[in-house]
Formats: sequence, structure tokens, C-alpha cells
Amino acid sequence: MPEQTEIIALSVSTGILLAVLAWLFMAYKKAKKVTKEVEKKFVELETKTNNLQLQTLESRLNPHLFKNILNSIQSHAYQTYFAMDKLSNVLDYILYESQNRYVSPREEIDFALNLIEINKIKLSPLFSITVKKKIDEMDELYEQKILAPLISIDLIENAFKHADLQSPDAFISIIIEFKNNVFSVLVQNKISPKSAFLKEHSGIGASTLDQRLKILYNNCYKLERYTEEDVYVAQLKINLLEHKNKMLTA
Repeated sequence: MPEQTEIIALSVSTGILLAVLAWLFMAYKKAKKVTKEVEKKFVELETKTNNLQLQTLESRLNPHLFKNILNSIQSHAYQTYFAMDKLSNVLDYILYESQNRYVSPREEIDFALNLIEINKIKLSPLFSITVKKKIDEMDELYEQKILAPLISIDLIENAFKHADLQSPDAFISIIIEFKNNVFSVLVQNKISPKSAFLKEHSGIGASTLDQRLKILYNNCYKLERYTEEDVYVAQLKINLLEHKNKMLTA
């Protein structure tokens, strides 16, 4: 009887071991497949990045920005697929939609939200960042081609570029609104002690945004930039209905 019991126990142990080995083999094959798909996606996105050439005032961007983002994405395995999907959407928007003079508020808002998600990867999970959107999708101008593409990129990029990422009370807050025919972006962040904002409030990106707004929207917009102690605030509002009416009467 003891020998029979040992044989049964050995058979059970062998069966469990074989089941575990089979599961590990299947998991390995699945992981290998996912890895290949991720590598393929990465190569495709890197190719897009290398072909990125935007030379006009309305799309002055540095392709190295996206290479840096790709490098960051590689080190975050759990978020890789999600981040690459967002990056693919951003690159498509920049390469194709930004060549148009105007896009719809919906398209620009989708682009802004994708850009925010990509930049969030560089932050610690404990970093305080809030993103809110208040959208009236029933607004008659929401789907109309009336908003300049990439108009929100400067405010969003500056928030992540100059924010204090080390202090325990550091934060970034972004609110994107579209209601009553007005497109609005409000960005607030605690300024890093090393930030250029402590020395001056303008740069190439800020200057480009000012020029575009003056050319495209004249008196139909309001752009404010200011600091309150160590918090930088930037808010852009564009009255698209007023702009449309001026275009029709021009």
C-alpha cells in the first residue's frame, strides 16, 4: 500500500508539473508574440518620426521630441501598447491634419488629450496631475473646420517641460473646454526652480503661438500668461462664432 500511495503521489506530481510546464510554454509563446507586435509597432512609429518634417509657422515642431517619447515608452512595458496607440494618433494628426488650415474643435481636442497621455508616461505614478474636459458636443461648431490645428500644443508642452516634478506638492492641472462656441484651454503647474519661466515668459513656442493667434483670430481670442508665487498659469480662449461671423462678412 505505501508503494502504491507513493506511485499515485508521483503521478499526481508529474501531472501537475506537466501542466505547469505547458502553461509556461503557452505564456512564453504569447509573450513572444506580443513582443514581436510591440517591436513592429515601434519600428513603424520610429519610421514615421524620422519622416516628420514640419517647416511652416503653423507646425514648427522638433522630431527629436517624439524620439525621446519613444525611448520613454520602451521602459514602460505595461503601458507600451496604450502609449504607442496614442503616439500613432498624434503623429498622424501632425503629419496630415496639421497641413490643413483649419480642423474641427473635436479633432484638436482629441489630439490634445492624446498628447497629454503620452507626456504622462514620463511622470511618477505619485505625481499629481488632473485633466478635465468640459465639452458640449451638441454645439453647432464642434464638428466644423474652424479651429487652427496644433493651437493647444504650446500650452500643454510647456506645462510638462517646466513643471516642478520633484517637490511633494508639485502638480499639473489641465482643463479643456468647448461650450457656447468658445474653445478654451487652462493650464496650471508649479514651476521648477530651474525653469526658464522664472527668468522670462517667452520662447520660440510662445512667440509662434502669439503670431498665429494674431494672424488667424485677430480680436476673437484672449491669451493670458502669468505667475502666482510659484504657480504658472496659461489660459487661451477663442470665440469661434465671432471668428466665423467675421470670416463671412469679410
